[in-house]
Amino acid sequence: MGVVALLAALFAPLVGAIALLFIDREQTKAIKVVALVTTVGTFVASLFLLPAFDASTASMQFVIDLPWITSLDAGFRIGIDGTSILLVLLTTLIMPIALLTSWTPITKSVKEYYVLMLVLQFGMTGVFMALDTFLFYVFWELILIPMYFIIGIWGGKDRIYAAIKFFLYTLVGSLLMLVAIIWLGLAAKAAGIGFTADLMKLRMIGPSIPMDVQMWLFFAFGLSFFIKVPLFPLHTWLPDAHVQAPTAGSVILAGVLLKLGTYGLIRFNLELFPQSSAEFAEPICAFAVIGIIYGALVAMVQTDIKKLVAYSSVSHLGFVVLGIFSLTVEGVQGAVIQMVNHGLSTGMLFLCVGVLYERRHTREISQYGGITSVMPKFAVLFAIAMFASVGLPGLNGFVGEFLTLLGAFRSPFLGSWTYAVISASGVIFAAVYLLWMYQRVMFGTNDNPANKHLRDLSRIEYWQLVPLAALIIWIGVAPRTFMDLSEQSVRAVVSKVEHFKFGNHAH
Repeated sequence: MGVVALLAALFAPLVGAIALLFIDREQTKAIKVVALVTTVGTFVASLFLLPAFDASTASMQFVIDLPWITSLDAGFRIGIDGTSILLVLLTTLIMPIALLTSWTPITKSVKEYYVLMLVLQFGMTGVFMALDTFLFYVFWELILIPMYFIIGIWGGKDRIYAAIKFFLYTLVGSLLMLVAIIWLGLAAKAAGIGFTADLMKLRMIGPSIPMDVQMWLFFAFGLSFFIKVPLFPLHTWLPDAHVQAPTAGSVILAGVLLKLGTYGLIRFNLELFPQSSAEFAEPICAFAVIGIIYGALVAMVQTDIKKLVAYSSVSHLGFVVLGIFSLTVEGVQGAVIQMVNHGLSTGMLFLCVGVLYERRHTREISQYGGITSVMPKFAVLFAIAMFASVGLPGLNGFVGEFLTLLGAFRSPFLGSWTYAVISASGVIFAAVYLLWMYQRVMFGTNDNPANKHLRDLSRIEYWQLVPLAALIIWIGVAPRTFMDLSEQSVRAVVSKVEHFKFGNHAH
């Protein structure tokens, strides 16, 4: 059951993309319907992973291992554990919502757009499932192509600049990762098990790689993931890409793409190189804290709503990296749940910005005011997304931020609690810029007549926003339902790092 659901969740979007190629480009309605049905079907298929999933074990489940390039011991190896199941479900949920967002705004090259979106989903899901370094790399690179075109063809006026910047930044990181993957395979050969791309085998030998080599491998993987996160100061591609991308592109960027970096840090850096992870935890957390404060301060001075939300992403993902490199169970658990939370709440914020932009064709905060009186239902949903991003108790953002701060506070790897205290101020800053933006847009006084006759949410827009709002409240009220899935996997990773850091001194 689980294996079938896993294969369906991975390959259904690819099958849908191929099916779209056979539909005449004039039949835009049929193209949209087929794409939407494919993504909804994929989401339903991914839900079947849950009843079959055993949360009491940290081992990989539903593993498929088929030989592919035998000379490199690279295979089609996929499977999921507690960390990746949450991210697979997030991906399959965000995608149909992103397609609904595109329903009316995307009018040119409709067929190409939906094909690229489905290929993008195939690549993103593949990254979260891959248990083979070579396969991981193929999926990682595959994502670049559709995202480049989605920003470059359907984006805003500076879309070409943003798309090329996104492409070059990510490509630099990817090339370093490719070098590291080959080097890792050679290290396995030196350890006597032969050249391999099998992540399960590499997990066994990773910690035994000599420190001088392990350090370089850690940085080659790490840099690739830090660019994707993006961690300060590698973040400059993100605001450009967010602002220029169409609404659906921004939702996917915030919802899923940035998580590929943080997921990679857990799956590769922490699991393969536990000693290096412990060694460099402090400087990495320092950059994460700078990112939290910097992103918040820059968001405060934005006049464009979308840019404000984009910089808030830099700040929020600083929390995720801080949680991961606190190397405590609470911190990493907080980081995993915060990845999901950020996907939901920031994705929802971008949807809300898209709703306003569709009606007014401007994102300048100064152009809005008093929207609540004409769009009361929208105002409520926008408020839920905004308060979730602020970290209001009772909504999802609070759970993740609380746990990451607790992890940073209690971490034996971080020399002092100043990391937690300084980053906690980022929560206060988030309240400042988000509440200020909401107040100006929704309640401010602007006599612009264009704001007087805006229509409230359409049915399609309800379908985009309400599921996210429901999940935001659900995670805020009952986080255990989600955190139980990832707990054992997180404990296994953290105990591995602790063993190599403290276990060796004990002997």
